[in-house]
Amino acid sequence: MNKYKKLAFNTVIFAIGTFGSKILVILLTRLYTKYIDPSGMGQKDLLETAALFLQPIFTFALQEYLIRFGLDKKYDKKAVFTTSAVITAVGMLVMALIVPGLRFVSALNFIRGYSTLLTLYVCISSLRMLCAQFVRARDMVQLFALDGILATLSLLVFNFIFIAGFKMGVKGFMLSVILSDLCSSVFLIIFGDLRSFFKPKNFSVPLAKEMMSYSLPLIPTIVMWTITGLSDRIFIKNMHSSRVELGMDQVGLYGVANRIPNLISMVSTIFFQAWNMSAITENDSADRNRFYQRVYSAYESILFIASAGLLLLIKPVTAIITNTNTYPEYRTVYLFTPILVASVVFMSLNQFLGGIYTATRHTKNSFWTSLAACSINLVMNFFLIPAWGIQGAAVATFLSYFFCFWARIIDARYYVPFRYKGGRTLANTALIFMMTWVIIGKFSLPYLWLFVLFVMVVMLNFRPMMTTVKKMLNR
Repeated sequence: MNKYKKLAFNTVIFAIGTFGSKILVILLTRLYTKYIDPSGMGQKDLLETAALFLQPIFTFALQEYLIRFGLDKKYDKKAVFTTSAVITAVGMLVMALIVPGLRFVSALNFIRGYSTLLTLYVCISSLRMLCAQFVRARDMVQLFALDGILATLSLLVFNFIFIAGFKMGVKGFMLSVILSDLCSSVFLIIFGDLRSFFKPKNFSVPLAKEMMSYSLPLIPTIVMWTITGLSDRIFIKNMHSSRVELGMDQVGLYGVANRIPNLISMVSTIFFQAWNMSAITENDSADRNRFYQRVYSAYESILFIASAGLLLLIKPVTAIITNTNTYPEYRTVYLFTPILVASVVFMSLNQFLGGIYTATRHTKNSFWTSLAACSINLVMNFFLIPAWGIQGAAVATFLSYFFCFWARIIDARYYVPFRYKGGRTLANTALIFMMTWVIIGKFSLPYLWLFVLFVMVVMLNFRPMMTTVKKMLNR
């Protein structure tokens, strides 16, 4: 199977496993907004983001080094899995000792009453990540995809039991995730025959050092992207303003607004899971640069068309995803979504370019570009949130991703010099922001304007997308 067909095949398999599961997770927002008030949603959102912050630190960026070394044929699979499992176990032990003390940090006081659940949440999530990424590294993409579907179905069942049934709110949500991830881990251990790969004698100190050397520059990178999301919420929760309303309720509304752009990140995740494997395995191929150029062109076009389509339907989509009968405060979340949609587009493009650093082992460049983006986000949050509230947090997020994209598109092409048309990216961004202005502002005939702008985005991207797809299919 050539590289193009393999990328297409893996993308389809990941789409089957991811699409249904991601849609169900997004639709769960309707359940949450029915049974959990905005303040509770804020608590839930902060705990989720805190877990995303803790996991890469105490697993030492497991998701990055396991797929990188697991796909490399020169490393023994048993040594890779055993060494990864030991590193993860040690990290979880250290985390279990540290997390209870975090609740005494004033900015992290939302952890109080949840430290045990948060520790279990991260530990079981890390176990599932270990199993799932190793299955993926063994090219068992069908099993990986099936696990995604089954994990989401179990999450759905547990949510109905603990949230709709027992009315346990945020604690019910965390128990649902913990039990779902545990079921997923057991499933992968059994059907992926992972027990045969874990042998204490296969633990390798030299391999552990090599993995750590590779992943250490990536840990700050991943953490800084999480800080971008966590800092938004902490600023909204703790800052005071005479101009806009801030507090835990607003954190909840911001969290729900962030759910809707996940429809775009779903498209990105499906592709990126397949792309990351191709980027690593094809790094030394003769026509690597042309391969990157064609794939990037199609990827960017799909992202902008998808984002424009989402903005065209933003009100009905928001109405489907959220339940405003119990808590009418959720009716305004669609106003905060458009800028976050644009942010997710550039986050996804940054993921693609980050894949170049991973494949070529220039992970320090990933760190520096992420550091600059995180710094911009923190500064912009400080100035914009007291002035514009939730919308200020959205703008700060967009600016950080946008700056990082331009830094990476210049820097990453030193290592893989593929051709790139910046004018098309700027034109697409301008059209997306015109659609954003129509949604936020009080325009007459808004759907007409949105449709016209959507058609313009499609016209701008359809030809380059189809040209790339046809070239790939002809291969």
